[in-house]
Amino acid sequence: QVQLVESGGGLVQAGGSLRLSCAASGLTFSSHNMGWFRQAPGKEREFVAAIRWSGGPTYYAGSVKGRFTISRDNAKNTVYLQMNSLKPEDTAVYYCATVSNLATMIGNYWGQGTQVTVSS
Repeated sequence: QVQLVESGGGLVQAGGSLRLSCAASGLTFSSHNMGWFRQAPGKEREFVAAIRWSGGPTYYAGSVKGRFTISRDNAKNTVYLQMNSLKPEDTAVYYCATVSNLATMIGNYWGQGTQVTVSS
């Protein structure tokens, strides 16, 4: 079955950086668009970034553009999210997902999430 396993979350001070990883199995990874989403306490899950199956183009939410970078390594079945200049409002559980339609950014298969906490 499809498995997506996120890692790399943690506690970081504002202005710091983290890199999240999502390892995929049970699917032809190189054929799937991939995305990162996040859910803060008391809020709905929101789109963060996505990347086409081929490695480009990439897409970002306005709130993270210029600070976050999504990338993928199809040889390692892994998608990454490099997060720089982190802000307290970036605190959330971060999920990776397959994205069948880059126009709608709706996730299909989901990982279990990894917590990112940014202290002020």
